[in-house]
Amino acid sequence: MSAASIRIETLSAGDAEHHLSALAEILADVVAGGASVNFMAPFTHDDARAYWKTVVPNVAAGRYFLLGAFVDGALLGTAQLHLAAQPNQSHRADVAKVLVHRRAQRNGIGRALMTRIESLARERGRTLLTLDTITGGAGEKLYQVLGWTRLGVIPGYAFFPMGELGDATFFYKRLT
Repeated sequence: MSAASIRIETLSAGDAEHHLSALAEILADVVAGGASVNFMAPFTHDDARAYWKTVVPNVAAGRYFLLGAFVDGALLGTAQLHLAAQPNQSHRADVAKVLVHRRAQRNGIGRALMTRIESLARERGRTLLTLDTITGGAGEKLYQVLGWTRLGVIPGYAFFPMGELGDATFFYKRLT
């Protein structure tokens, strides 16, 4: 797959409902692959659907922006931009749940999602983004390549789905 074949869309709450099964498939797949994205094994497709149903109202309210990465019509990746709600933090947002189905990883989808997340943040007047990722993982490498600043590592920050503790690396990026 080429970067040209990846289409990134901002999904509305209705779009998210429409693509709920595909979103759940992506989340269930990455958790099954060992990704530390807040969930523990056993984690089912129904569990993933339940998570996405909690995201939809935040998208509808404009607190979250949800991106979908499509290749040949198939939804294979997703990312979220969470706008800071505090009045003194209206300049920033958090990047969350940058997920790519394992069968489509290492094909530019993560990069395309992050490029669009940054553009979306700029469009919303956000000038500072933050995120965390598992230390030593593909995400850490991607964020460094994309010019994010590595803030530091917190050891034993979160559990992997099978129960072992993992370190988290925190990043930020100033947008201009």
